[in-house]
Amino acid sequence: MTDQYAKWRQLLKLAGGDCRELTRDQLALVGVSVDSPESGFYRNRAFKGGELLPVAIWRDAAGATICLQGGKEADADKVWNYACRNPITEALYHSVLAGGAWPDEPPTVAKDHNQPSKTGDVHKDLTAELAAEKEMAEAFLKKPITTQEQADQSAIWSKRLAAIAKKATDLHRVEKQPSLDEGRKVDDKWRDLKEQPAELSKRLKRHMDAFLQEQDRIEQERQRKAREEADKIRREAEDAARKVAEAERAAIDAATAGGVAASFEAEAALEADRQAKQREAEKLAQQAADAERETQARNANAGRTGARVALRTFVSARVVDYEKALLALKDHPEMKTLVEQLANRAVKAGLEVAGVERMEEKRAA
Repeated sequence: MTDQYAKWRQLLKLAGGDCRELTRDQLALVGVSVDSPESGFYRNRAFKGGELLPVAIWRDAAGATICLQGGKEADADKVWNYACRNPITEALYHSVLAGGAWPDEPPTVAKDHNQPSKTGDVHKDLTAELAAEKEMAEAFLKKPITTQEQADQSAIWSKRLAAIAKKATDLHRVEKQPSLDEGRKVDDKWRDLKEQPAELSKRLKRHMDAFLQEQDRIEQERQRKAREEADKIRREAEDAARKVAEAERAAIDAATAGGVAASFEAEAALEADRQAKQREAEKLAQQAADAERETQARNANAGRTGARVALRTFVSARVVDYEKALLALKDHPEMKTLVEQLANRAVKAGLEVAGVERMEEKRAA
């Protein structure tokens, strides 16, 4: 008599135990087709994202195929497409059918946590679900993974939490979309009034550049001549100051010379000369100060108070020797970050870069 469970046993052996999903290539090794249900015990989801249900398939004495999914009759052909890759032991089938948990499933919030009842507010309900999941996951993370079942639980738990994140992202997008749409309408309404005058304002300033630059050139020339004139007057003032000092010394010498009348006349003459030179020196000193003020820069400008435009100096770099610039900037933190980014792109693209090693690290993903 043919053993109708032979291929199920082969599938279970190939899977290496309960709850290990097979590939289609592995099914082909055993000679199992996704179009022909085989007797045995499996698990299946009634719909995408649905709960895993225990499945039993066998043939009765008349050769008719019987299928139970979650203890209820089901169409074997519909169940088989997914169930064929998920064989389980008969013991696990009966355990789950009786209310037991799948060994690779992490604890469920509904069964293992005092989760509040649904409120109808998706944000509050999802927040409560996350809080419960997080509490259990944090406890799970405190112990190292030592078995395949624990590794399977971790993978499935990661997927479950990612599903919460995706659901929150989708709900966030739906709730925010009207605000985004309204914001875009407001942006569209005001865009031209914001951008066009700003652009025209910039163009008008650029339109003044040539004129103001010419005025600046004229001002530079004026300053040059003013400095020359100021230097000339300053030298004349210094010369006049020396003459005053000489006149004062001459007056002192005359005062000590013999003859009262002669001395008086000489002193009077020298004093008059000294005063004249003093006035000339003061005049030249004032002219020198005035000339110095004329050397001060007068920035080329246009407009009036509150609407004045003037030339401003804007500093930027122009690289004339990339090799020297790279050498000078090689220790800059931003340069190191940029080099690492470019190196990562090159390595991921399969390129070899001098001074760069390809590093490989295996991580759960």
